[in-house]
Amino acid sequence: MSATFSNLIAQASWVTAGFIVVGIVGLVVLFVIGQFFRVWLQAYASNAGVSLFDLIGMRLRKVDPMTVVLCRIQMVKAGIQDIDVNELESHYLAGGRLLNVTRAMISANRAELGLDWNTACAIDLAGRDIIDAVNTSVNPKVIDVPNPDAGKQSIDAVAMDGIQLKAKARVTVKTNIAQLIGGATEETIVARVGEGIVSAIGSASTHKIVLENPDRISKAVLAKGLDSGTAFEILSIDIADIDVGQNIGAKLQADQAEADKRRFQAEAEKRRAMAIAQAAENRAKVEENRAVVVLAEAEVPKAMADAFRSGNMGIMDYYRMKNIQADTTMRNSIGTDESNDEPKV
Repeated sequence: MSATFSNLIAQASWVTAGFIVVGIVGLVVLFVIGQFFRVWLQAYASNAGVSLFDLIGMRLRKVDPMTVVLCRIQMVKAGIQDIDVNELESHYLAGGRLLNVTRAMISANRAELGLDWNTACAIDLAGRDIIDAVNTSVNPKVIDVPNPDAGKQSIDAVAMDGIQLKAKARVTVKTNIAQLIGGATEETIVARVGEGIVSAIGSASTHKIVLENPDRISKAVLAKGLDSGTAFEILSIDIADIDVGQNIGAKLQADQAEADKRRFQAEAEKRRAMAIAQAAENRAKVEENRAVVVLAEAEVPKAMADAFRSGNMGIMDYYRMKNIQADTTMRNSIGTDESNDEPKV
């Protein structure tokens, strides 16, 4: 009897333990379901096709269920049915901005831009602002050339007649979704348009032609296809302002004339210095020759003394030579005085 009672007590203990375990499991299940019930109910009411097991799997994969469900609901309500939960989760786990991509997809779908999910995700993962790109595709933006933030106020160019022109342009662009990944940015557009303006003004024969027809600049720049390889499509280029600057041609000619003047002055000074040096050298040669003459004249008395001693020259010959010298000196003196006399009136 006591053994039977003990068996009953043991069986009751096991049953109680089983109920306790089942109760604990039930509480855990209710707790888990309670956590995701509101999100699941929201998705179910929106016909988003998100199951309770999907929500539990998101939590295990450290994905925010609320974000994924909200994006799924927005797409379903916008008529985008081909993006399932797995694709949303993949972009979230890749570090993408899921809400931005969702809003961009909805805007592109309404505007019929033909933006697919993979392209949108690639643009977002590349660091581009996908929302701004889609908005610019729908509402074109205007870019100032040159960019005032860069500190330059105008594009300066010189026509063939040497007159400087200062131009400002406004470029209307829209995003080229197909080239957004890897395409050049606004800075490239500004640089290319600025280069085109300089080329168009520089090819004009006179500045008056440009002032009379500013649209020739726009046409010349647009014809070059400056949006090639960029993330934008240029819709129009409008010349906002064009002013006349300096006469660069005249200034360059004046500078060249001044440079030529200094060069010629330097060459003249060089020739003058060379002439002075040559004159000094000639004077030195004259003095040198005079010294030679003096030395030669100093030898004459010695030669005469030798002639007297050897009997080759007599005293009368000596006086006769002196007379001839005196007569020559007198004649030279008379000739010099006559050449220096001025005619009397």
